[in-house]
Amino acid sequence: MFIDIEDYKVVISDAAIKVISQADPGTVANAEFEAVEEMSGYLRPVYDTNAIFSASGDSRNRLVVMYAADIALYHLSAALPQKMGAEIRKIRYDRAIKWLEGVQAGRIVPDLPLAEDANGQGAAIGISFHSAPKLNHDW
Repeated sequence: MFIDIEDYKVVISDAAIKVISQADPGTVANAEFEAVEEMSGYLRPVYDTNAIFSASGDSRNRLVVMYAADIALYHLSAALPQKMGAEIRKIRYDRAIKWLEGVQAGRIVPDLPLAEDANGQGAAIGISFHSAPKLNHDW
C-alpha cells in the first residue's frame, strides 16, 4: 500500500490510530484505498497517478503521503461514535482538498511524474485559453 503505518506518526499518535482504526487493519487499508482514489481524481488529468501511488519508501512525494494519510484518517474518523476527534480531522482534510484543488488548477506544481499521452508527450500544466472581452465601439 502507498501509506505505511509509520507515515501516520506525522499526523496522529500510535494510540489515536488504534482508536480510529478500531484495531482493524482491513479498515485502515480500505480508508487508504479510498484516499488514494480521491486524490487520483484530482491528479489524474495531468499526473501519472499509477507511478505516484505505486512508489514506495523514499521515492514517494512526502507531501502527497501526508495528505493521503490525512484523507484516510478523515474517512476513518467518520465511523467513530459521536464523531470523536472529527474537528481536527476535518481541518486537515479540508487543507488536503484545498491543496489538491490548487494542483488541479495549476496554481501549485508539485514534483510529481507527468502523465503521458499516446505519443509519449507529457501533459500540459496550467494552460488555458481565453479571449479578450468583445469590444463594442458604437460612436
